Amino acid sequence: MSISDPAPTPGTDRTRTTEPTERPDDTTATPPAPEVAGTAGDSAAVSGSGTAAVVPEKADAPEADAGAETVDGPAAAPSRRRAVLARVVTVLAAALVLATLTLPNRPWQLEPGTFLRIPLEALLLAALLLALPGRPRRVVAAVSGVLLGLVAMVKVGDIGFYSSLGRPFDLVLDWSLLGPAFAFVAESIGRPGAIAIAAGVGLLLLGIPVLTALSSVRLAGVLARHRTGSTRAVVSLVVVWVVLAAFGARIVPGVYVADSNATTLVQEHAVEVYARLHDRAAFTEEINVDPFRDLPGDQLLTGLRGKDVLITFVESYGRDAVADPDFASIQRVLDEGAGRLSAAGYTSRSGFLTSPTIGGASWLAHATLLSGLWIDNNQRHRNLLATDRFTLGDAFQRAQWRTVGVMPAVNQAWPEGAFYGYEKFYGGPDLDYQGPKFAFAPMPDQFAIHQFHQREMTTPRDRPVMAELALVSSHSPWTKVPSVVDWDDIDDGEVFQRGIIGTPAAQARTGYRHSINYTLRTLISYLERYGNDDTVMVIVGDHQPAPVVTGENPSPDVPIHIVAKDPAVFAQIEDWKWQEGMTPDADAPVWRMDTFRDRFLTAFGPGNSRPQAQGR
Repeated sequence: MSISDPAPTPGTDRTRTTEPTERPDDTTATPPAPEVAGTAGDSAAVSGSGTAAVVPEKADAPEADAGAETVDGPAAAPSRRRAVLARVVTVLAAALVLATLTLPNRPWQLEPGTFLRIPLEALLLAALLLALPGRPRRVVAAVSGVLLGLVAMVKVGDIGFYSSLGRPFDLVLDWSLLGPAFAFVAESIGRPGAIAIAAGVGLLLLGIPVLTALSSVRLAGVLARHRTGSTRAVVSLVVVWVVLAAFGARIVPGVYVADSNATTLVQEHAVEVYARLHDRAAFTEEINVDPFRDLPGDQLLTGLRGKDVLITFVESYGRDAVADPDFASIQRVLDEGAGRLSAAGYTSRSGFLTSPTIGGASWLAHATLLSGLWIDNNQRHRNLLATDRFTLGDAFQRAQWRTVGVMPAVNQAWPEGAFYGYEKFYGGPDLDYQGPKFAFAPMPDQFAIHQFHQREMTTPRDRPVMAELALVSSHSPWTKVPSVVDWDDIDDGEVFQRGIIGTPAAQARTGYRHSINYTLRTLISYLERYGNDDTVMVIVGDHQPAPVVTGENPSPDVPIHIVAKDPAVFAQIEDWKWQEGMTPDADAPVWRMDTFRDRFLTAFGPGNSRPQAQGR
């Protein structure tokens, strides 16, 4: 039975048809499609060729909604997820950029409130991006993002250096400290752990500029798509920033809501870079000024003839050790030690020196005190070692002392010993220690001093000895400290297995206190046991401990003591006005450490006639 083709219905578009319901070569008529139950308003005409003309469904038909739900739903869900993900990524990008700009570069400012600031740099960059067309906008955003990442890396470097050395990261010179820093971590926690930390830091430093660049480009696109609203928001925030800046609004002490921290940081480091690049010429001029360089030996150190002079550097022994009430036990050790030494016939005087470093880089302090030059960075230290600067060691050697260097932490060849004028140098391997290791320190200070005494002070000699002893038992991390033992029991050091004081790394102040007490007790005990009428000992700190012990903005000052039996020694330094005893108070004289060499050579020179360097 055939079905006739009805006449076209007026208003029906005969060109809008469904796909054929049969193959082109199929001559068999297709029966009418059955009605779908519950469908209303559908009409279809089937031609003799089997092509159906479809009248569009009504938009508000219930079945249309149901169809959209079943057909369009699975395709729409990923689209909605992508939209949500895009918004999340945009929020994270904005958070990263803002956190990078508001991140402080000092660890003691790392509080939640410091991130609730309005960075001026973000507002200026947003205004610039809004003013640029497409491609230039993306280029500027990418470059700005990379620079922002570099600023973040500098901030992280500053945080690390303020935490350990009490100063910001030096963009010119501090790269040379990466090797010693790795060695310190390896000594403290083991080489595998140090490698893992180094790898993690390297990946982080590489990833930060990439992430900030991608984030800036994404935010630039958002600004462009919402130009009108973004412009209004930026203008409003600029007005708010100006008002907050005018009133000096703060979140936490020293941190302003209207922020320009990144600009200040860049400016400070740029000034430092310029100074470093021009420091070489200034330092050369300083080296060439030396009133003692050409003095003959018979005019040097005449006030110490026949004396054994021991200059002992105590690692991390800073002003806080004698001033912080939490370290009262250190102050008791000094007071009791001064009393015991006085009973043994000694006199002691004390003051302060201002060290060129805090928290580490002890070699800078040693070089400063011995050379009479301000050595506050590695560039100056390298330049110094390349000269023939006249050091305290040179002065004693020229004046016919036997000069000795003892540095138990040095474990390889140390050509610097010749620069400092030492005839004999003892590094760690030379001392033949067989006992346990103590955190960073390869051996206890008492063992190093004992070995020096046995090798240099008990053998026949025709000259007095001048020695520098760089003691390291009080070196961070202060987690393992020895106890003082009987000098007769020391032997090869195995005795130090007993009496070890262990302190968790988290209790740095406690461990620090134990370590300073140990070294001071050792020195006092040595003087009681081995000192004589011709012994002169200078005890000096190299620098303050890390800010984890001292807190923020520590003083760079360190204590210095002179202990001797001969009253003539103190008669020659009467004008120093140093305080009696071994616990200097806040009123004790303070000199810059680089003035000590000239003052010392002047005081103990013939007639105290040489010109004195001016301290502060």
